[in-house]
Amino acid sequence: MKKEVSEVYDQLAYIYERSVDTKGLFNIAYERPAMLEQIPVSLQDKRVLDAGCAAGWYTEQLINRGANVAATDISPEMISAAIRRVGEQADIVCLDLEEELPFEDHAFDLIVSSLTLHYLEDWRRTFKEFRRVLKQDGILLFSVHHPFTDVALLKDFQYYSTELIIDQWEKEGRVYDVPFYRRPLQTILNDTLSFFAIEKVIEPKPTLLFKEQAPEKYKKLLNRPNFLIVKARKRA
Repeated sequence: MKKEVSEVYDQLAYIYERSVDTKGLFNIAYERPAMLEQIPVSLQDKRVLDAGCAAGWYTEQLINRGANVAATDISPEMISAAIRRVGEQADIVCLDLEEELPFEDHAFDLIVSSLTLHYLEDWRRTFKEFRRVLKQDGILLFSVHHPFTDVALLKDFQYYSTELIIDQWEKEGRVYDVPFYRRPLQTILNDTLSFFAIEKVIEPKPTLLFKEQAPEKYKKLLNRPNFLIVKARKRA
C-alpha cells in the first residue's frame, strides 16, 4: 500500500506542481480556505510541521505567515516539487508517517496535515508521534476524506470497518488508481481523542468561487461534504 501511494503520487507530482493550485477546485475553493481559517495569520517564531506536504503549497503558506517549517511527504517526486517551490526556506524530508518521526520531543507548536492521513492504514502510531513532537497546548489540524462520501465509492461496504478503497482520478486525459482507507466517523474522532482534546470538527462548505465555476458540484457538496477537518490540542 505504501509503495502504491508513493508511486501514484510520484506520477501526479508534475500535475500538482503545475496545475492543482490554479485548477483544482476541491483544493483552492473548498479544502484550503476552510483549513486556512483555522491557522493563525501570524506564525512568527512558531515551529510548524507540514505532515504530507505534497508539492509544498501549505509549506509556502506557513512560511509566508512567518513560521519555521519542517515538511514531509512519502513521495520523492513530491518532495522535489516542494523543494523547487520553497528552496531552503523549509526543512523538507521524505518519510513515512507511520514510522517514528525524526524530530525531538516538543519540537512543534502546530502540525498541519492536509488530505494525507487517510492514506495510512494504522494512524494511531502517527497520532502518538504527533503528540510526542508537539509542545504542550500545541495544535494538530488535519483534513481527511469525509466517511459519508467515501462509502459511495464502494458497492459493498462495511461502514464500521476500516476499508481500503481504490479510487480512480482522471487528470489531464489519464486515469490514476489512488488507494486510501475509509474509516467510520466514530473511529476518526475516537482515535483522535485517544491522544488529543478535540476543539473543533468542521464539515467545510464550498466557496462562491466553486459555485461560479462548478455550480452542479457546488450543490452536491452542500448536501454531502467531501472532506472533514479536525482541530485538536495536546493536553497534559
